[in-house]
Amino acid sequence: MNSPILRAAFARALLCTALLTAAACTPIQVLTHTVSQNESRVPAGRYDLDPDHCSITFDIDHFRYSRFAMRFDRKKGQLDWNEGGLEKSTTSITIDAASIDTNVPLLDKMVKSASMLDVERYPEIRFVSTRFERTGDARGTLTGDLTIHGVTLPVTLDVTFNGFAPDPLTKKDTLGFSAEGHFSRAKFGLATWYPAVGDDIRVHIQAEFAKTPAGA
Repeated sequence: MNSPILRAAFARALLCTALLTAAACTPIQVLTHTVSQNESRVPAGRYDLDPDHCSITFDIDHFRYSRFAMRFDRKKGQLDWNEGGLEKSTTSITIDAASIDTNVPLLDKMVKSASMLDVERYPEIRFVSTRFERTGDARGTLTGDLTIHGVTLPVTLDVTFNGFAPDPLTKKDTLGFSAEGHFSRAKFGLATWYPAVGDDIRVHIQAEFAKTPAGA
C-alpha cells in the first residue's frame, strides 16, 4: 500500500468503521435518562441491592488531623417496597466484615483482628430497618437495628430517595438512595485505640436496588 491515495482511503475506511462501531455500542438512552421521585410510581415488590452500584464508607477522627475513611467491598441486601412508599417499606443490608478496605494492608489486618472487629467470630455487619419518619419530599430518617461485633443497637440514618426508573441498560426497575448517619463505636465494644482514634463513626451510603422483571 505505497500509494498515498490508497493509504488515505484505507485510513478513512478505518475511521468510518470506528465511528460506526462506537455509535452502535453507545447506549443513547443514557444521555437523556431521567428518574422520578414520585413514590406512587414505584411498583411494589422486592428489590435487590446492586453490589456494583453501592458504596458504604465510614470515616473517623485520626489524631484530630483528619477524618480517616474506609470502605466495605462486599455487601448484599434487599428492599421490600410496599404501596405507601418510604413509610411502608423496609430494607436489610448485610456487610462482609472481612471486606473492609482502609487502603493500608497492615491496618486492614489490625482492624479485622480480635482486638477490633474480630471477623472470625463476627463475620457480618447487619442493618435491619424498623421505622421511617418523613422530613420532606423524598427524604426522611430511617431507624434500624445495627449489629456489629455481636452487639445490636438502634441507629438512625438521614435518607434521600434519589429516584426511580427502568434502568436503560438492564431494563430492570431501579431505585436509588443516599444516606448518612453516625454512631459511637465504643457502644459496640470497639473502643480500641481511643482517644488517638475517635469514637464517633460517620457513615455514608450510596445504593441502588433493582427488581428482576417478571418471567426473567
